Amino acid sequence: MGSQDQTLVIGLGRFGQALAGTLAGLGHEVMGVDASERVVQGCAPTMTHVVRADATDIEALRQIGASDFPTAVVAIGNDIQASILVTYALVDLGVPRIWAKAITAEHGAILERVGAHRVVFPERDMGVRVAHTMVGRTVDYIELDDDFVLVETTVPREIVGKTLRDAELRTKYDVTVVCIKSPGGHFSYATPETVASEGDLIVVAGRVKKAQTFAALE
Repeated sequence: MGSQDQTLVIGLGRFGQALAGTLAGLGHEVMGVDASERVVQGCAPTMTHVVRADATDIEALRQIGASDFPTAVVAIGNDIQASILVTYALVDLGVPRIWAKAITAEHGAILERVGAHRVVFPERDMGVRVAHTMVGRTVDYIELDDDFVLVETTVPREIVGKTLRDAELRTKYDVTVVCIKSPGGHFSYATPETVASEGDLIVVAGRVKKAQTFAALE
């Protein structure tokens, strides 16, 4: 295994299974690994390659060919010690790209210290995302950076019936409309001539406070 579209996913809880399934749907060849025979048997009908192994044991990782994968994801849940040991073993095997799931900031810092190339915080990130959708007219919220976001929201009354050029959102609110969707329709690229209608959904990009201010408009 040496193709760039092959991924090793270690830990097949809800996060690991969802990640592996999505990668497979995107055309990647995925091998799933878990220490539980019950979990492995449960995943077998839906995953092409799934094996039971103690991934904290570097020899077990060698036996399943972990070093041949260009990308590995440590998706282990609440067992912080196992997560760190597996990440360290993958680094020792020379896996070129290692993603690891963390549950706390301290856990994430340790994973980075032992050599993870990218650390993700799915529970924290989803909590932030859901909290923002509970405020104002926000439908969805995606952080692109520490202070830059994409916000999906409904069109505020003040721009209904106007073109985006006439609405002057960049000037007034310092946000950029990326795309727009009418009720029952599909998202399309926004242009200066796009007319906003009541009930439309728009996606705007901007700094956190600017985007939040815009999404709070009635």
